[in-house]
Amino acid sequence: MSSRRGVGLSAFRNRSALSTQYASHGASLRSNHASSLQNQLSVFQSLLHNFAIQHGDTIKSDPTFRAEFARMCNAIGVDPLAGSNVKGKSGSKGKGSWWAQTLGGDVNDFYFELAVRVVELCRATRGENGGLIGVGECREMVGKGKGIGGGMDISDDDVLRAVKSLDPLGSGFSVVTVGSRQMIRSIPKELNTDQSTVLEAIQVLGYVTCSMLEDNLGWSNARSETVIQDLLADSLVWVDAQSPEKEYWSPSSMGLDDL
Repeated sequence: MSSRRGVGLSAFRNRSALSTQYASHGASLRSNHASSLQNQLSVFQSLLHNFAIQHGDTIKSDPTFRAEFARMCNAIGVDPLAGSNVKGKSGSKGKGSWWAQTLGGDVNDFYFELAVRVVELCRATRGENGGLIGVGECREMVGKGKGIGGGMDISDDDVLRAVKSLDPLGSGFSVVTVGSRQMIRSIPKELNTDQSTVLEAIQVLGYVTCSMLEDNLGWSNARSETVIQDLLADSLVWVDAQSPEKEYWSPSSMGLDDL
């Protein structure tokens, strides 16, 4: 008869108690770590607030400095545009965004004024480009005040933040990437893969023809014609019918002087 004894209930109780102690200790460590991180974050935010007050004029006037400052804000979880123009329960405006609380309303208003100008520009050029305009082109046109009044000293980062500020309005404005370029899409319609491919090819080559798409991408004539006709219908490409074969150009890929 074997003399080995099975594991008793006390061993199970000890193991359970040990597991409970480990779990409790782990929870305590996580809580202390979270508290330490929260304290560090509060210190960073306080220093950032003092920095913003000290360099407020430069932030307002220098697009590059403003972009770097905004990146610092995002790195520690401060959204400069969060809570902008939010009304309190009494119907009056509350404290507003972090920009407004720290620097006054000037910078906060700056982004909303810029957003209005971007919307006006996109609407004014929609018939030419089908609602797709390059971020750099938008910056240059707003900077020159072309068609919308006085110019503004802005950067690409400012334009991107202005477009982002329109998100809560459900305006349909968004930033898409076509090839290596960031572009503002001002109509609520997504580009499919074939359309993006054609626009990227135009960006590289200057123009495309149906035969170029067929030879280089292996597309059928029907596929090439369908994509081109869809882009034409949305005014995303223009057609040059004077060549032996029709050439298709994208106004968003042309220089400002060509428009």
